[in-house]
Amino acid sequence: MNKRLVFVLLTLIVAASMMLSACGPAATEAPVATEAPATEAPTEAPVATEPPMPAVGSPEHPIKVLFVPSVDANIIVTGGEVMAAALNEATGLTFEVTVPTSYAATIEEMCASPADTMAFIPGLGYAIASQLCGVDVSFKAIRFGYPVYWAEYIVARDSEFQTLEDLEGATWGYGDQGSTSGYMVPAVEFAAAGITPGEQVQTGGHNQTVTAVYNGEVDFGTVFYSVPLNPDGAPVFTYADYEAGTITGLEQYEIPEEAIANCAPDAEGKKLFCDGYRILDARANIRTEAPDVIQKVRVLAVSAAIPNDTLSFGPEFPADVRAQIEEALVAFAATEAWGTSIGSADFYGWSGLAPATDAEYDMVRAMVEATGYKIEP
Repeated sequence: MNKRLVFVLLTLIVAASMMLSACGPAATEAPVATEAPATEAPTEAPVATEPPMPAVGSPEHPIKVLFVPSVDANIIVTGGEVMAAALNEATGLTFEVTVPTSYAATIEEMCASPADTMAFIPGLGYAIASQLCGVDVSFKAIRFGYPVYWAEYIVARDSEFQTLEDLEGATWGYGDQGSTSGYMVPAVEFAAAGITPGEQVQTGGHNQTVTAVYNGEVDFGTVFYSVPLNPDGAPVFTYADYEAGTITGLEQYEIPEEAIANCAPDAEGKKLFCDGYRILDARANIRTEAPDVIQKVRVLAVSAAIPNDTLSFGPEFPADVRAQIEEALVAFAATEAWGTSIGSADFYGWSGLAPATDAEYDMVRAMVEATGYKIEP
């Protein structure tokens, strides 16, 4: 093969090689990593909110007016509704009358519903409730000029018992352990005197205790005492007399002995009179079913004075609403309707009310502390 032919062949091979390279796949760059497309942050689910509570005192959120069951519950409810209607008319607020099953239940309700409860509770109940959850006193009862009352120990008139010491081992009837006059004060006085009663019978209320003594079901009972009125309608002794220390004998707490035989309810059955003297203690509450209760049941002894029962409010009760109620209550106390409500002798017998302070109940707290007393549910 000559040189010219070799040169031509080499030229063709190089050209073919270049053509094949041009026809091959082009080299590609490695893909550049790109950031993931930005996404919006997930939105939080809306928080479920409860609808606001209706205002205290509205029809949807009535104010609970609590009354301790110291007398007949039907009388309390009827008279309480009279009060609720008067307060509603004066304030436009809505009230719900409630009678819990016991003194303890009343306190529990006030502590459990601190923003919408008001209660008519005795000194012992208030002293305990104020310490438990901050219940606050507003008014105290006035009964015929007295800011205090007493416990009385009652026995059958023909009973052999003549002094407290005679009650050693005797069967004791009382309404409720949460009652200041019905239980607490007598318990403290028994302890101080070294007297240990026998069987204890819880009757359920002052009226029931008087009935139990009247029927001979217990040897003695303890209930509230209020000073009787003389034929002129005035107390047989005044609070000033008591404070001056001039009331020292049991006979001063009772009506004259010669008037006892003539005790009887008035024509309407609403009051208990004895030759013009009017009985105001717990015995008068059963005058309808036992017209001769004074002839059958006598006062054996009377305790030291006790601060009157209270109107108190729950610890978180709205101050502006409370002020409206307080103003309306003062006005209601000046009306005739008051006498058919809490002013009735069959109800709580409040002849009026007066502002009260927490410090007035320190003596009750001292009794509680001294005895280690705890209110039982």
